[in-house]
Amino acid sequence: MSGASIVTLLAVLVIVVGISLLTRPRHSSTVDFYLAGQRVGVATNSWAICGDYLSAASFLGVAAAVYVSGLDGAWYAVGFAAGFIPVLLLVAAPLRRFGEFSLADFLGRRLGSEPVRLATVGVIQLIILAYLVPQSVGGGITWELLVGQGLLGLSPYATGVLISTAVVAAVVALGGMRGTTWNQAVQFLLLLMALIWLAAMVASDGFRYGGAVAELSQEPLVNPAYTPEGWVLVPEINQIDAGQPATFGEPGSRYGRLGQVALVVTLAMGTAGLPHVMNRYFTAPTGKAARTTTVWVLALAGLFYALAVMLGAAARTLIPGAVREHPWLEPLTVDGVLKIPEHALPVLGRIYGGEAGLGLVAAAALIAAMSTVAGLLLASAATWGHDVYERHLNPRATQRQAVLAGRVTTLVAAALAAGLALVLHPNAFTPALPSLVATMVTWAFAIAGSALTPVLVLAIWWRRTTAAGALAGLTTGTVLAVTMFTAGSLLPPSAGQELLATPTLVTAPLATLVIVLVSLRTRPPADVDSAWVLMHGTAADRRAERLAELTVGARPALPWRALPWRGRTDRQRTGEPTHEGLGDRRSRELRGDLP
Repeated sequence: MSGASIVTLLAVLVIVVGISLLTRPRHSSTVDFYLAGQRVGVATNSWAICGDYLSAASFLGVAAAVYVSGLDGAWYAVGFAAGFIPVLLLVAAPLRRFGEFSLADFLGRRLGSEPVRLATVGVIQLIILAYLVPQSVGGGITWELLVGQGLLGLSPYATGVLISTAVVAAVVALGGMRGTTWNQAVQFLLLLMALIWLAAMVASDGFRYGGAVAELSQEPLVNPAYTPEGWVLVPEINQIDAGQPATFGEPGSRYGRLGQVALVVTLAMGTAGLPHVMNRYFTAPTGKAARTTTVWVLALAGLFYALAVMLGAAARTLIPGAVREHPWLEPLTVDGVLKIPEHALPVLGRIYGGEAGLGLVAAAALIAAMSTVAGLLLASAATWGHDVYERHLNPRATQRQAVLAGRVTTLVAAALAAGLALVLHPNAFTPALPSLVATMVTWAFAIAGSALTPVLVLAIWWRRTTAAGALAGLTTGTVLAVTMFTAGSLLPPSAGQELLATPTLVTAPLATLVIVLVSLRTRPPADVDSAWVLMHGTAADRRAERLAELTVGARPALPWRALPWRGRTDRQRTGEPTHEGLGDRRSRELRGDLP
């Protein structure tokens, strides 16, 4: 282990642990632990959402997908960035105005159904697991490159998986949402700085994206594959025109026409159903703040993915010429092409900055994985600790007991994700998949976009949505998505296989149709009008809010939308037992049950 590696690891640990200690919850309440007191500002929340969302799949996976698949890999960047457009237009503000602890809490309250709440918890845990595992894989890859040594007889990869996951689990259990928010905000800024530095280095060396793509496209695209004789370069098959070789700058190296559309739709629709991202909107002070936050996120994510695509092309162009000058590249490459595409950015960092450059990029990759793992663990804790433990297992739980349940859940979910990541080493999958990390995250997006997003959007915008319809939609979307992408991963490349591997283009419309048909035949919740006012308000509400902003500053006219204790009952504030949701008191206020 080099001095730069030691400094990098220590810096990451000091930043993560230090922020968690400084920002740990001041009170043992679920609102503080899960929602940071609902007082997170626009700038901080936008950075934190980016830190949560721009995971190892984004930092390592998008550049890797571009490196190995060319233009087809760039569709990952397009889909990931476009995902916040539906969030901005359809979800962010109404979700925050209604205000709960989690997506399961929102759907359970909106539809007045505990079965819907529990079914949503199950779907959320499946999404979290599918998303957690590749982040842990990213941590293992980073340790393997940065340190190259294992501890206690473990391999470098296994050591990285276990240490990164354990540190984040401890941080989340200690700092809750407040500590996680500030960690994710700082980590995103460090991540963006690393990308900007690397882009500046390759640009100063004469790299130009357009010229590089044109040069790479002059020859067929080839990638390493492992055979009984060893590693060899194999030409990629053109999925659009079988008579022409696949090239870096033209579509078809990985996906056909239908597959490209299916991939972008899967990623774009999946974002609105990601629990760790959507839960962050409950931490905003108002619905307007939630919407403004999303605008910031769109701009920051666009910049991030543009740089990731550029650097994937840069790695494909520059690494072959660097093998002679850097002998350490030989065991990582086959005739100048990396065996593991996720190594692209760390290798560029070492080429241009030596051990310090590798340390910087590897630290950014480790930060990306740890930041997203933190958000996922916190989302898992919210669903199990609040939606299951408080609501069903121990309805009389005190706030201290509820927070303890969330912390225990954090540790269990981390252990399960680390165990699966140890089994899924990228060496075993790279010949079949363009990027193990990006592909596994696509599965999480497929489940989210097929099951949660249709139910969430209809619950927000269609009054007739019922609990029975939501249950049918969740079941249909989940079963179809898992069945299709499992079948797609086992079949050889074809148009049908592409649609199966990224199934949201089919499964989301089917789930939506099922929700509508079942809802039309069943009775909607009795309090749908009060829920509608909470989510969307009336024209009079909006005029009163604007008048209040002009007369008394930024505080809205409707008291539940901005006060720090918004929606919390007296029992929640004092720590006495309760399982009443954040929306329960507001609904009773609207019905006139409270003074």
